[in-house]
Amino acid sequence: MARGIDAVTRTAGAGAVALALVLLLTLGTLAAVAVRAEGAGGFGVADWAALWFTLLQATLSAALSVVLAVPIGRAFARRRFPGRSLLVVLLGAPFILPVIVAVFGLISVFGRSGIVSQALVALGFEPISIYGFHGVVLAHVFFNLPLATRLVLQGWLAIPAERFRLAASLGMTARDISRHLERPMLREVVPGAFLVIFLLCLTSFAVALALGGGPRATTIELAIYQAFRLDFDLGKAALLALVQFGLGAAVALVALKVALPSGFGSGLDRAVMRWDANSPGLRALDTALIALATLFLVLPMAMIAVDGIPALTSLPPSVFAATLRSLGVAMASVVLSISLALPIAAWAVKSRSRLVEAIGTLTIAASPLVIGTGLFILIFPVADPFAFALPVTALVNAVMSLPFALRALVPALGQIEADFGRLADGLGMSGWVRFRLVWLPRLRRPLGFSAGLAAALSMGDLGVIALFASPDTPTLPLQLYRLLSAYRMDDAAGAALVLLAASLAVFWIFDRGGRVNADA
Repeated sequence: MARGIDAVTRTAGAGAVALALVLLLTLGTLAAVAVRAEGAGGFGVADWAALWFTLLQATLSAALSVVLAVPIGRAFARRRFPGRSLLVVLLGAPFILPVIVAVFGLISVFGRSGIVSQALVALGFEPISIYGFHGVVLAHVFFNLPLATRLVLQGWLAIPAERFRLAASLGMTARDISRHLERPMLREVVPGAFLVIFLLCLTSFAVALALGGGPRATTIELAIYQAFRLDFDLGKAALLALVQFGLGAAVALVALKVALPSGFGSGLDRAVMRWDANSPGLRALDTALIALATLFLVLPMAMIAVDGIPALTSLPPSVFAATLRSLGVAMASVVLSISLALPIAAWAVKSRSRLVEAIGTLTIAASPLVIGTGLFILIFPVADPFAFALPVTALVNAVMSLPFALRALVPALGQIEADFGRLADGLGMSGWVRFRLVWLPRLRRPLGFSAGLAAALSMGDLGVIALFASPDTPTLPLQLYRLLSAYRMDDAAGAALVLLAASLAVFWIFDRGGRVNADA
């Protein structure tokens, strides 16, 4: 018993240090922001317009993503076909896709020189522009439709097969099944999915930076950036960051409260048979929905390769230097993220406290720009913040990936402790010995996934680096944005392909490394 108490004490000490750093980077930077924030009178007409635009685009983006996800998720749930599992996995690709790369792909498809505009011109119509409000919404739907579809699909798959068998035996039609099974499930899943996507759109920066199209399409995140880089008005940036954090925290709290309990109960894990969806009309509808969703997701990524491959041989040296810089930042983010996540997860499991995990995921209510604003304010009086651009970027990226790492590690570590914790305590195993012999062999898969996700998200980040970077030290996403801004589209195409390949490669290497010789 004494050994168990001692292990808990040591675990709590390491976890407390990690949580203290998380609190410093969230609430501490928020306090720094609050001190520098102006009064309510400092919120001008343009700031109110940015707030209104932020809420409007986030609401519409989340609503469109969820509304479109419902029929697409239902189509995937009702159909079994070769390649279905691959397509479901593909739905997760935009989450690790660098935002600025996806924006480039969308421009190649929907921009004035894109394939859609070229087709319209060939038919005698005017080309379309992707910049402005509709471009921001389109990009957010591209990123979040796959997430919404995965969430809705999980809701459909959670309905036991026995419910559909009973419905078939009762002679229920597709309309009856929709009324008694599918709509109750959607009432449980849709509100949470909407709020999660709303929060992601609320804190989106790179999309608004690349596609915002001027003062009429400025988000709060973009207004923070402009207050820093254009006006160097720390008070205005601090006030906007405070508003941004307040909105994010409010939405995160509401999202935690809206989860409704499932009312379907458990089943026998049989394969789901949908006798109600065998009509030719429904088959054609589901096939069309799956095909259109796949085309919408795959076409921009395919255009990145089509446009980028010819430009690879003529890329300027600055692109490769920025690539090495981004890889260094990504590796540092991986080390920091895992170093924070492991002690917090261990403390959460040992103490059986949901509060510990909740504090660890606090950064989901913030955004990189809000944290970056606070760090800039803290560093500025004592040193040159631009000299700390790369370390600060690595640190903020690590903290922003922490919630995902905790969601992967806490359940896995809890199961390990439930299975082997008493035996390890009895043998006096703690510290490095316990980690090496008990935890590490069984945590390799979630650790590999967490590290890969942290690396990929860091590779594609265009947040803090946009605030801190000097002209001579851009990361690859920032270099790509500069090429796009200079209308060097060929170089931008090659840089986008390099960034896409590097992001997918680091994710695959870490994720695959976690699976080698790991217990399945």
